[in-house]
Amino acid sequence: MDPKSISILDYDYSLPEELIARFPLPERDQSKLLIYRERKISEAVFKTLPEFLPSGSLLVRNNTRVVEARLLFQKPTGGIIEIFCLEPDDQSAGIAAALAKQGQVVWRCLIGGASKWKAGQILEKKISANGGEIILNAHYMNKIDDHFQIELNWTPGKLPFSEILHLAGVLPLPPYMKRETEQSDKERYQTVFANREGSVAAPTAGLHFTPQLFESLNQKQIKIADLTLHVGAGTFLPVKSETMAGHSMHAESIEISTDLIEKLQQALSNSNMIIPIGTTSLRTLESLYWIGLRTIAHPRIRSTDLQVTQWEYYESKSNSPDPIAVLSALKTWMEKQKLASLITWTSLLIVPGYKFRIAKALVTNFHQPESTLLLLVAAFVGDDWRKIYQFALYHQFRFLSYGDGCLLFPQKK
Repeated sequence: MDPKSISILDYDYSLPEELIARFPLPERDQSKLLIYRERKISEAVFKTLPEFLPSGSLLVRNNTRVVEARLLFQKPTGGIIEIFCLEPDDQSAGIAAALAKQGQVVWRCLIGGASKWKAGQILEKKISANGGEIILNAHYMNKIDDHFQIELNWTPGKLPFSEILHLAGVLPLPPYMKRETEQSDKERYQTVFANREGSVAAPTAGLHFTPQLFESLNQKQIKIADLTLHVGAGTFLPVKSETMAGHSMHAESIEISTDLIEKLQQALSNSNMIIPIGTTSLRTLESLYWIGLRTIAHPRIRSTDLQVTQWEYYESKSNSPDPIAVLSALKTWMEKQKLASLITWTSLLIVPGYKFRIAKALVTNFHQPESTLLLLVAAFVGDDWRKIYQFALYHQFRFLSYGDGCLLFPQKK
């Protein structure tokens, strides 16, 4: 099947409002866990996850941290303008560098109440900090496609932008929660291993994990590796086109290290199972393969030319070399560039028909109807995605970001 001709309407299901988890459970690892293996479905509690994983497996987690990306400004007339900071306008240095900037930044944003913000009007917000006051100004520069180009500057300008967001911003919850952010969300909408600021949404499969659960995994000799994909607002955007040909995937910033590559190589060499925690980790792992192929084809390629495009896999004329060889080539390229870590961007779209190169199982949550995340799950488990979701609906699993989890093993071919 031509992936561009896939109809999103074929990936729909009825999700009752009462099954959308708007708040987390009291304990992270007490969520339900659906296990799909050899086309059979069973149910457990998430804290028992280690029982279902082969000893020696490599779990790969996304260590991104959600930033307080919603800035609320009040106009002199009393109206509220919301600026939702998505990503830096200059993407060359990555999100971490943009968050470290002092005094002034330009970001791509979504605007709530944009029609009430006149061109040239400067919005001002006063922030109390350390017994003093910071003045934060927002200048509407331009509208480009589906986002706005906004300059933000603050005085005194000694604090980094990340601290300005922390002091003045609000943690963004997904729109389908239909509620305002509460104090408890500041902890619970972050994974316990989050340490790389930059996301506007949590890698939600990781929300189930606790230090105690990681200790249980360690006792079973299950290894852990970290990568970073900063989740963008594109994760909330519905597919509006009838077919995937008309849908554009937003690029998201990823960061991978030579340490991660070495762990992946070791796992593949020992035939150990590589299991990403969440769709963001899976997309990053699969993007690594396509980045590695570029370094094989173009050994002198610059890091700025390594962004993975939406249709990378489907347009590739590669003879599909072994993943170990591809990862080895990428590691060699990074060493020649004297890079301990690589920052680039990925727009990779994974739909039915995709051949997975690295991921052998997947820990994830339950996703929205007609979403690219549901397409990814369908690519991973085939048509049985319907059976899995029907089971979850019938057994009253909790859906979406604060919902329950599942462990998926693809069908053996």
